[in-house]
Amino acid sequence: MVDVGLIIAYESGGLSDKKTIELFAELVKDGSAWSLQGHYGRVATALIKAGYIDKMGKILKEIE
Repeated sequence: MVDVGLIIAYESGGLSDKKTIELFAELVKDGSAWSLQGHYGRVATALIKAGYIDKMGKILKEIE
């Protein structure tokens, strides 16, 4: 389960791009990306299509 504090930080704009990708990788890994509100699934799908993470939640591109 992903730390709720990270989700709150994401929603308030307090995560770096790197931490955001890490968060969504975890959400995809545990399936939460698909059961939370639609925004999370859309962002996860966009990150997968852009090649930042794969469909299993593995990070493919590191950013700083």
